[in-house]
Amino acid sequence: MEQRVLGRTGRNVSVVGLGTWQLGADWGEVADEDAITVLDAAVESGVTFFDTADVYGDGRSEQLIGRYLSERPDADVFVATKMGRRVDQLPENYVLDNFRAWNDRSRKNLGVDTLDLVQLHCPPTAVYSSDEVFDALDTLVAEQRIAAYGVSVETCEEALAAIARPGTASVQIILNPFRLKPLEEVLPAAAEAGVGIIARVPLASGLLSGKYTKDTVFAADDHRTYNRHGEAFDQGETFSGVDFATGVEAAAEFAELAGPDSTPARTALRWIIQQPGVTSVIPGARSAGQARANAAAADEPPLSHSTLDAVRDLYDRRIRAQVHSRW
Repeated sequence: MEQRVLGRTGRNVSVVGLGTWQLGADWGEVADEDAITVLDAAVESGVTFFDTADVYGDGRSEQLIGRYLSERPDADVFVATKMGRRVDQLPENYVLDNFRAWNDRSRKNLGVDTLDLVQLHCPPTAVYSSDEVFDALDTLVAEQRIAAYGVSVETCEEALAAIARPGTASVQIILNPFRLKPLEEVLPAAAEAGVGIIARVPLASGLLSGKYTKDTVFAADDHRTYNRHGEAFDQGETFSGVDFATGVEAAAEFAELAGPDSTPARTALRWIIQQPGVTSVIPGARSAGQARANAAAADEPPLSHSTLDAVRDLYDRRIRAQVHSRW
């Protein structure tokens, strides 16, 4: 699989990575052995980048990755985790002592001395303007708790603030055919600064797979049931902030853009991969088959100019009014 340099980390990662939120919680139950099978299928398909967080399943996702990598010492996988969501979301909680405690927990979960990359996990907006926060992150690097740091953001404005910080190695942001605003300023600014871009929620919580109808029902413990209006966390994390009924209709139209030898999901991932400035896209998977299918997007031929124009037109007609001003 094609490898790209992840910003200021200087490390190469696969253009398709694996997001592991679903291995921890909030997408329904996944058994331990099934989770290990997903990780293995991804690696066997060429994936060299896992993305996790300390709150996914209260550490379960990190622990499963740590277990897998201990059993597969030959697997050359770069692991990015996140921190900051274990406390009330107040700027005053983003301090060095908390960072050290969270890092120590993640290092134990993952079974490593130094974390490859730690990202602030969608912190309060005020955190991005705090010199003390970024000084603390630099201290973690100096203490060799972490090799590099980045941020996971909700908005383009937050992304631009993080990119302006000289120590920021990467920015993780929602980017997919239903979320085009980052193309305008964020990706160009990141490329100019040498900051990596990790694209998350690439299938708009599954909408872009084309598998759902307006009558689809998700499990009660699935965030696609309980966070449709931002009840638990930022609404943009669920269906990219798009109203479900609108999203289903738009997804049906998007599915028509997939070629005869592709699928809507692979087409959506291919669209992200070829956006200038993107380092890696991190779809999740709940089965080995999904992991392999996602990885196969790296082998898709580039989308044509007419397809790219059609994606833009679809966004402008059906999606822009709901998401563009906010995210």
